[in-house]
Amino acid sequence: MRIFSCTNHERQRPAWLAVLTTCLLILTPQLCAALKLDLDDPDSIKAAAAQTAHDMMTFYNGNQTGGIPGNLPAPYYWWECGAMFGALLDYYYYTGDAQYNDIVTQGMLFQTGPNNDYMTPNQTKTTGNDDQGFWGMAAMTAAEQKFPDPPKDKPQWLALAQAVFNTQALRWDTQFCNGGLRWQVFTFNTGYDYKNTISNGVFFNLGARLAMYTGNQTYADWAIKAWDWTEAVGLMSQDYHFFDGCHTTLNCTDVNKQQWTYNAGVFLLGAANMYNFTNGSDIWRDRVNNILNQTSIFYSPTVPNVMVEIACEPYNTCDTDNWSFKAYLSRWMAATTKMAPWTYDAVMEKIRASAAAAALQCSGGSTGTFCGLKWTDGSKYDGTTG
Repeated sequence: MRIFSCTNHERQRPAWLAVLTTCLLILTPQLCAALKLDLDDPDSIKAAAAQTAHDMMTFYNGNQTGGIPGNLPAPYYWWECGAMFGALLDYYYYTGDAQYNDIVTQGMLFQTGPNNDYMTPNQTKTTGNDDQGFWGMAAMTAAEQKFPDPPKDKPQWLALAQAVFNTQALRWDTQFCNGGLRWQVFTFNTGYDYKNTISNGVFFNLGARLAMYTGNQTYADWAIKAWDWTEAVGLMSQDYHFFDGCHTTLNCTDVNKQQWTYNAGVFLLGAANMYNFTNGSDIWRDRVNNILNQTSIFYSPTVPNVMVEIACEPYNTCDTDNWSFKAYLSRWMAATTKMAPWTYDAVMEKIRASAAAAALQCSGGSTGTFCGLKWTDGSKYDGTTG
């Protein structure tokens, strides 16, 4: 028996706000056409999400003549298209607007690769376990949310998520650092000697969600193994801060202590699923609470409850990848409220404030409608482009 959360209208609202935040962040800036947002009006939230989803899709040409389905143009990497489809899956689930469904299905099936595991030959130069994992998480979301099934002669969403997980379980590396996944899949790629938190966090997240969805204890065992390794190697501190990664050449003793929003988020949602899978284990409840409490470092001390990418945003050093990270923490916090409903009030407080602040940033560029990264700046556009 599972401990399911509330599913009433009021409890679903934070995820709509997270979709808005995601659409604002996943590709920055975007043309957001002077967003009007009433946080207490579901129709207003849906309209704002619709506008930002539309604007986000102006960056995508995979459904156009000459475009590649499931690919974003430079400078965006392949994994960000998988993340974008994850956002559009949430968009459809919470709004019922199906206008992008065919594009999502086309792109997600085109990129599966010859073995239907998101190991796409044209992406070998940049394929990391985290990159593959973002596509796997999108497929997992499609299965969880009962997104329309692919054609019968194509791989199904659950099978795709399972295939990603299975390929990564085979890569679990005990030769260095007593376990863990490397960042890069192929030896010839820069970063093969690095074991990063997001790759292992995605593996944990997928394992926990597959356990919850299928009831299969083997997935849960792998999730526990990934959690225990992350803690033992020092990529997670005793007080639940998640760091960036470490090198195999030094047996993972050189932990890079940069902290990114999405590392906390990916472990938070995984822990919430483990709480549910274990029928309310006190261990996993405590872990959910502790991770959620430590996300406070990602919120401004001067503008209450507004999210900040602390590793780069204050220093104006965020790159194309970093611009999207806050979106994932927002989405995964909202999803956590469904698996761990007692977190609702704490999550809602932060998502409401961050969503309102993000909408205010749609005030720059030549049209006065570009959206910036620095939500703490209010309506003063921060000048970011990309």
